[in-house]
Amino acid sequence: MFKPIPVAIGLRYLRAKRRNGFISFISLASILGIALGVAALITTLAVMSGFQREIRDRMLQMAAHATITADGDVMEDWQRAVAEAYRDPRVAGAAPFIETQALLTGVRKQPAIIRGVDPEAESKVSVIADKMTQGKLSDLKPGSFNIVLGRELATWMGVTIGDKVVVLTDIRATPMGAMQQLKRYTVSGIFEAGYQDFDRGLAVVNLRDAQRVLRMGDGVSGVRLKLHDMDLAWDVARDLALRLKGPYRITDWSTDNANMFRALKLEKTMMAILLSLIIAMGAFNLVSSQVMLVTDKQADIAILRTLGLTPRGVMQVFMVQGSLIGMMGTVIGVVGGILLTLNLEHILRAIEKVIGVQLMPEDVYYITGLPTQLETSDVVSIAIVALVMAFLATIYPAWRAARTAPAEALRYE
Repeated sequence: MFKPIPVAIGLRYLRAKRRNGFISFISLASILGIALGVAALITTLAVMSGFQREIRDRMLQMAAHATITADGDVMEDWQRAVAEAYRDPRVAGAAPFIETQALLTGVRKQPAIIRGVDPEAESKVSVIADKMTQGKLSDLKPGSFNIVLGRELATWMGVTIGDKVVVLTDIRATPMGAMQQLKRYTVSGIFEAGYQDFDRGLAVVNLRDAQRVLRMGDGVSGVRLKLHDMDLAWDVARDLALRLKGPYRITDWSTDNANMFRALKLEKTMMAILLSLIIAMGAFNLVSSQVMLVTDKQADIAILRTLGLTPRGVMQVFMVQGSLIGMMGTVIGVVGGILLTLNLEHILRAIEKVIGVQLMPEDVYYITGLPTQLETSDVVSIAIVALVMAFLATIYPAWRAARTAPAEALRYE
């Protein structure tokens, strides 16, 4: 009794049994359509967020959060840079590195990135030592000229532990003319990072061996940093470069991989737009059901108008009724989408057990299973979009109801 009249009548229409059962069916289809679209969109975005997180985590296990390099080819005072980095409480680890492109030759040839590292310091900025499937990172001793290869790189080159690999790192001008700079390394280990760019394109050698081969003296390419909070990577690297007071260049994990993250974000956005069409279909069903309801309630509308309800009030009645249908579909979809996302891994295993086929085998995919990450912002955004679509779907039928002429509607009653 304390509700506004349009709200009370709208709720009454929502609960009332329809004279035309088909209208009730269309309303139910609208609710289910919106719920299905919301649930599908929540689950899909959660899976895509999960894959993005998995790719990012695997990448950052091997890559630095931030990197400081000299403006020239060689960074001479890297010991000072490492010491200065550890004075910052935001830094968890710092390690020098040398990085260059090279052509590796085993049974077959393959270009790759050669990274020179100090095995002890490298464990503070990456988990490559934990990713070793054969051999140990500590086998990269100075003067041993051992090399550690990614699993796919070693497989493609046709080499294994103990085999020799010829590395062409550079072509230098000498008094005798242009000379290829070749060095033979012994494969002492193989790692598997679970990320193709590293497994297929990275080889690791000792820092001292790289300095000797590349004739860098005691210099390095730069210093890699691992932080307690990787979102502060750019700020920490900038502060360190300013304290060093030299011509240094800084990069962080987001700028080093900007194209990949931009592509993943675009893919997620486009998927959200496409799946929103399912919600739009439910909203179109809502338009149909509301138009049919307005036609069915012509006499009721006329009576309400004669009792003093304004056209605006009539419009509010049907907007309330339609919006409640959209709200019901959205709530059901949000709850269903969250439950589906939380149990998606179990559902996948059940499907694999029923059909007897592994949908994501380990020997084919880097990531097995379906990693998910529910983000509150995504769920809220999807719910708002669904509610807005449902509200917009009620405007035309409600406007049409408001234009009903009482005399015309009651002529044949």
